[in-house]
Amino acid sequence: MRTRHTLIAPLAASAAVTALLLSGCGGTGAEADPDSGEQADTAEPSDAEQVEETQPRLITTYDGGILTLDARTLEVIDDTKLEGFNRVNPVGDGRHGMVSVANGFQLFDAGVWTEEHGDHTHSFAGSPQLTDRVYETDTPGHVVRHGGSTVLFGDGDGRMQIFDTDAFHDGAPEPEVKEAEEAHHGVAVQLENGNVLHTIGNEEERSGAKVVDAEGNEIARNEDCPGVHGEAAAQDEAIAVGCEDGILYYKDGKFTKVDSPDSYGRIGNQAGSDDSPVVLGDYKVDEDAELERPEKVTLTNTETGTMKLVDLDSSYSFRSLARGPEGEALVLGTDGKLNVIDPESGTITDSHPVTEAWKEPVDWQQPRPTLFVQGEKAYVSEPDKSQLHIVDLATGEVEKSAELPHASNEVTGVTG
Repeated sequence: MRTRHTLIAPLAASAAVTALLLSGCGGTGAEADPDSGEQADTAEPSDAEQVEETQPRLITTYDGGILTLDARTLEVIDDTKLEGFNRVNPVGDGRHGMVSVANGFQLFDAGVWTEEHGDHTHSFAGSPQLTDRVYETDTPGHVVRHGGSTVLFGDGDGRMQIFDTDAFHDGAPEPEVKEAEEAHHGVAVQLENGNVLHTIGNEEERSGAKVVDAEGNEIARNEDCPGVHGEAAAQDEAIAVGCEDGILYYKDGKFTKVDSPDSYGRIGNQAGSDDSPVVLGDYKVDEDAELERPEKVTLTNTETGTMKLVDLDSSYSFRSLARGPEGEALVLGTDGKLNVIDPESGTITDSHPVTEAWKEPVDWQQPRPTLFVQGEKAYVSEPDKSQLHIVDLATGEVEKSAELPHASNEVTGVTG
């Protein structure tokens, strides 16, 4: 039986500032004004009620705040004001998210959760709240959930804050803290055996990744991955990171490098699935482009160590990649279609129209259609119309669309 005993302290009216962004992926958002003393832990909202079934919710950011939506109806449940450009990632416990603010990661409670009582489970729903708890770091970057752990990476200090994901059920846990060799725009993943994989780099360049055990002893290292960026987990705990000339993955205690077919073939964003050995990645070949609009994606097989390129009929953005419930590769194109790709063969099996045609903005912070998958549903934002669409992945049909009060930027969710 899980119980929660601590009390949420809602934020007072918060003053926020837009932080200096280190890069196009691991940037910060706005700084709320938390208390200067101890940060409050989290517990049930005062209006929480037991409900008959789980209540999945979406969390979407916009310029000036965070919307929480009912994931089934797209009804707006709450509009949390937070000035500036905001980023949010799920913690992985089905309830909380981490909002990147100027001084760290601020815990967001989406207000839904499930408790186990013997052979029974009870679901609860209440008001979303941006809590006072901030996990401090310099320039918050990636949040990674894997194997029952959640890791926060600070780009400005190389600080890795590691949590047992389930510990968030009981409030705001304290992290185990590790540090990278040097500060850089990086990422870290805790493996199921407790070892930690993290990237290697500094402010000038990034070169690869290493794995350390619980005592910090180095187990493996590979620095043949220039410009290392992003991460994804595939079947059998193969952890992949992207390089400017291919992809690097760690599996069964060793690193393997898979080269791109081009001398500069950058893979910076990836999407993985526990149901597939294949990692979906983007693919850019113009090193000098201010903004390359790629029309190919990569499929890297972590069993065979091979890579395939898939030609699309349109370009896409870094928010266009996802995986479906059966491990299928999903890519949202600028033609407004959601492409479904067989990860083994590389065949585009379906292409579902969802939005109007769109063009990726040059400024990465500006909203563009974003793809997010939760369960059997894909959620696609259309910021030019301030709309959000639900796509049934079993049929490819847009089963519901809704106009929101603000144009969505990032879209994520919690299962309740």
